[in-house]
Amino acid sequence: MENSQLVSITFLAYTIIISIGSINCIDNNNLVTNQSALFVFGDSVFDAGNNNYIDTLSSVRSNYWPYGQTTFKSPTGRVSDGRLIPDFIAEYAWLPLIPPNLQPFNGNSQFTYGVNFASGGAGALVGTFSGLVINLRTQLNNFKKVEEMLRSKLGDAEGKRVISRAVYLFHIGLNDYQYPFTTNSSLFQSISNEKYVDYVVGNMTDVFKEVYNLGGRKFGILNTGPYDCAPASLVIDQTKIRSCFQPVTELINMHNEKLLNGLRRLNHELSGFKYALHDYHTSLSERMNDPSKYGFKEGKKACCGSGPLRGINTCGGRMGLSQSYELCENVTDYLFFDPFHLTEKANRQIAELIWSGPTNITGPYNLKALFELN
Repeated sequence: MENSQLVSITFLAYTIIISIGSINCIDNNNLVTNQSALFVFGDSVFDAGNNNYIDTLSSVRSNYWPYGQTTFKSPTGRVSDGRLIPDFIAEYAWLPLIPPNLQPFNGNSQFTYGVNFASGGAGALVGTFSGLVINLRTQLNNFKKVEEMLRSKLGDAEGKRVISRAVYLFHIGLNDYQYPFTTNSSLFQSISNEKYVDYVVGNMTDVFKEVYNLGGRKFGILNTGPYDCAPASLVIDQTKIRSCFQPVTELINMHNEKLLNGLRRLNHELSGFKYALHDYHTSLSERMNDPSKYGFKEGKKACCGSGPLRGINTCGGRMGLSQSYELCENVTDYLFFDPFHLTEKANRQIAELIWSGPTNITGPYNLKALFELN
């Protein structure tokens, strides 16, 4: 208990210190950060609570216990027991927690540190969970509004400086590959896997180019992790518990190859375009297949859920199911908090690799190098 209180106090002190230490006053009494800002786009891997503020289903929200139990001591909308990858990236960059774009009490000065546009369940395609999430195109439109606000409030030159120095962090695409199977869609009877992946990656690179055209130059991207072998996927076929969901495997592998090629093309075509691509597929696979090497006892069983491997996503009563759920005693033993999402401990490890990992896991830049570029 004392250790838990110490962590909470230290975390609070850190937030206060950097909030004071990283700002300057300018003539119009707005606040401008000295650090490069962080703008976050994506899905539930990054969503800091935007889905709390949209009209959607409980299945794509996480604003209930036991989510948030570790660091925040209450639910925030993050799909984890605690902090997410962008929270740690912000800490390493000496920024405060980056707020959800839809959080109602955001101030203009807060946006100069960055904004989180991510939405749990979102995809690069508009049709993925349509009407229930904030898709990538809408996230881009929300960013454009923030960009206009910054230029209006800070002045054109200062607004452009914030946008050009900022880092843009993305994790998107996985839901586009899972969604057709959750709806029993016949999509893949009418379109090839390769063409479908082309649509997903094409939408992603189009958004990268639009952010570039608005002045963004520094991009952090995660490829798609091995969620075909996450606890939820391992129980889809009840006759083959612990078998990965093969229909998604091919899509994920193809996506990661095409994403890499797409980033290389942008790097060649766009002057000043810099990127850090994290091989999330490898970093997460290593922890799933050899958890003890990374300080975990369970790599393929969730801390919270029900059924085999706690792979049925009933955590906290998700999806309105009356079925009870199990919650592990020691969350730090687990890689996955719920059947699809990582624990805070795992998020920290991945964030460290994104921030300062070697080029074989995050390259050609890592995020630390991008933040240091002016």
